[in-house]
Amino acid sequence: MGVDGISVLFVLLTAFLMPLCIAASWRSIENRVPEYMIAFLVLETLVIGVFCALDIVLFYVFFEFGLVPMFLIIGIWGGARRVYAAFKFFLYTLLGSVLMLAAILAMIGVAGTSSIPELMAYKFDPNLQTWLWLAFFASFAVKMPMWPVHTWLPDAHVEAPTAGSVILAGILLKMGGYGFMRFSLPMFPNASEMFTPLVFALSVIAVVYTSLVAFRQTDIKKLIAYSSVAHMGFVTMGIFSGNAAGEQGALFQMISHGVISGALFLCVGVVYDRMHTREIAFYGGLVNRMPWYAAVFMLFTMGNVGLPGTSGFVGEILTMTGVYQASTWTAIVAATGVILSAVYALTLYRRVIFGELANPKLAAIEDLDWREWVIFLPLIVSTLYLGVQPNSVFNVTAASVDQLVSVYRAAVGG
Repeated sequence: MGVDGISVLFVLLTAFLMPLCIAASWRSIENRVPEYMIAFLVLETLVIGVFCALDIVLFYVFFEFGLVPMFLIIGIWGGARRVYAAFKFFLYTLLGSVLMLAAILAMIGVAGTSSIPELMAYKFDPNLQTWLWLAFFASFAVKMPMWPVHTWLPDAHVEAPTAGSVILAGILLKMGGYGFMRFSLPMFPNASEMFTPLVFALSVIAVVYTSLVAFRQTDIKKLIAYSSVAHMGFVTMGIFSGNAAGEQGALFQMISHGVISGALFLCVGVVYDRMHTREIAFYGGLVNRMPWYAAVFMLFTMGNVGLPGTSGFVGEILTMTGVYQASTWTAIVAATGVILSAVYALTLYRRVIFGELANPKLAAIEDLDWREWVIFLPLIVSTLYLGVQPNSVFNVTAASVDQLVSVYRAAVGG
């Protein structure tokens, strides 16, 4: 086990979000509480194991076993269609990972070692790289998730309990991006360069298509779930741009998205705990009864859109800069996704928060209590601090990213 500049921040993000998730479950989870806590602690152990593993077999074990507690969290404590969503989540991710296992066995057979640092130094045959890259891509693309294998995510998010959604969006989706940076680029550089146009095309479709789909959603959680797919599109573009700006932007975007999307799901959880519905049409005029909630929700909505001064801006602008150097057209089309994200996010905010308090059931709804403030304050501080002090992340990641880019460039002769 060990960490470097790429993985250490994900370990910190996991440790940061977990206590907030437990606090968010205080009222909403009342049955089988000990099992619920065990599932979350086991999940935290396995996720940190993924980011710390220095052996590829150990990485695979942690990567796969992370499915089990999440499957239980969705399947036992989820919503009405929880069993369907849990099985869909499980089968999608498992099918991709079977191919990765075959690739791992092939790599160990060829290189004679399962140590990740040694495999990074090993020069794989370019023809073999192609197949290995595709096998790893199958697993990581589902995990991210990339278009068109993203359809499990909205279902899983909608049915998962609030804390499950936070961990899913905040941490589990990042395992795909981490895998691309840890395996695909440094171990299979020639194949990565060859497939970069494919990744760019899928990423652009994800950014534009899922933003349009998000705009038409009637469930708040589903809308935020689709926005996660769009944001992960920026991450995959940044990773495969093959330059320092893109890699740093992708890493920053993953950390930032972990904080902001986690906070947005917690915002949904606040009104869901009170009203037990996530239908956008049910709400409206919440600012009249919940002014503090409206302010908190506004901050995280703006962060999700990428407002300068929030962490969302830094990640998006850097990934776009990196992609622009690699492919101008990709960056231009992806920029439309930023505009579309503003459209759906602000429309959601207007429909839920502003207007008259039309629904009589909302007359007695209460603003944030002290427990919810305790959960939101660290997230608010993180979003603003990362927005104005991005170097706090870049200072940690710079050495690892520079080495990754130089190794990649040397291998592809760029």
